[in-house]
Amino acid sequence: MKKLALLLVILISITACSEKESNLIVSGEIKGLKKGTLYLQKIKDTLLVNVDSVIVNGDPAFRMETYIESPQIMYLYLEKVDNNRYDDRIDFFADKGEVSIKTKLDKFETSAEIVGSVNQEKLMEYRKMISRFNDQNLDLIKDSFEAEKAEDEEKLMEIDKKYDRLLKRKYLYTVNFAINNKDHEIAPYLALSEVFDANIKYLDTIYTSLAPKVKKSKYGEELKDFLKERRKQEKLEEKVEEQSGEENS
Repeated sequence: MKKLALLLVILISITACSEKESNLIVSGEIKGLKKGTLYLQKIKDTLLVNVDSVIVNGDPAFRMETYIESPQIMYLYLEKVDNNRYDDRIDFFADKGEVSIKTKLDKFETSAEIVGSVNQEKLMEYRKMISRFNDQNLDLIKDSFEAEKAEDEEKLMEIDKKYDRLLKRKYLYTVNFAINNKDHEIAPYLALSEVFDANIKYLDTIYTSLAPKVKKSKYGEELKDFLKERRKQEKLEEKVEEQSGEENS
């Protein structure tokens, strides 16, 4: 009996440890939504997985919760009950605590008002500036189309140079934004999602500048691993070039 009692205590302890209490609450309202299912999602091992869900039936308000180890990008996905095959997804930077998301059914993504972590505020600040770069890029695409139509090679070369300058400005802005926000998890996230193909010295500068707690975060660890892989790849490419040079000499 004593052995059985001890075994039960151990099993209860293991279960209690494995079921971590929620530390993230996502709540809000979707105006105009009568019926549908909302899913709280995150990326796990490169796959998008559901961590909580709620069925909406008349009341547009919702509340979901989960446990997160570290601040990260998460998603609010709406599966509507209608004939529209296009459903909607809002991404946001989640942190421990509460996140409020209020939006409209007809403009699910574009009208979303998100209040939550400092990382979310920084993400919105970054995207506001990046939208200006994107607008300029669209203007260049329009100019390029017109130049091709007119067979103006000189104009096309000029547009290519403008595009290169715009891309460099966008990359430098992202790198500087990450360094200036080295105390927040958005810094390594932007390095991984926006400038992963930049010169490795820029990525290394971002990682080196990170605060210790950010280096230990989900995206801090991922950036560390990514830099290791990039260095291995670059060394391999250098060896291939050296061997190719020796063969041609």
